[in-house]
Amino acid sequence: MAATRERILIAGSELAHKARKWDWRHLTIGAIARQAGVSERTIYRHFPTERDLHEALMRRLEQEAGVSYESLALGNMPDMTAKLFASLPSFAAAPTIGPRYTAFATSDVRRRESLLRAVAELTKDWPEADRQMAAAALDVLWTPLSYERLTSNWEFSAADATRVVTWAIEAVVEAIRAGARPTKVRKRRLAGK
Repeated sequence: MAATRERILIAGSELAHKARKWDWRHLTIGAIARQAGVSERTIYRHFPTERDLHEALMRRLEQEAGVSYESLALGNMPDMTAKLFASLPSFAAAPTIGPRYTAFATSDVRRRESLLRAVAELTKDWPEADRQMAAAALDVLWTPLSYERLTSNWEFSAADATRVVTWAIEAVVEAIRAGARPTKVRKRRLAGK
């Protein structure tokens, strides 16, 4: 019984990794049954609903990545993030950011150049890779996608979403001012210091 459940989750994982989109509508009970070589009835014995199957599959993908939200702590968050990000290239799905319209692309270029300029003022002696990483960290925070996630997933008001992001940006700016380069931080962690 456990072996069949495992076979179903392996099949679901294979399909999730091959998917061209992050949308799981194609990961139906029928599709996973065909991939696993079992009947739909067999899947329903292990997973009463498609949602149950998807939730178990998500836990399986987290396990494959070495990510355990139950054991997440501030101290292990950087390593957990590294594991999660290392697993993402194994998926065929393209990034979720939509088509690059000219107006958005032009704005993105201006934004990137502005962030690099702003960071350069405090990082003249840093290697270019570190300067770009610092600017990119600020860019990730300073994006409408961050606002959207905070207001929809976390259900924050616009004011609270703004407070969260500005607080995080202030923390990154203070780290830059203190000379905490991104590559040095990661190297220390990898060395266990």
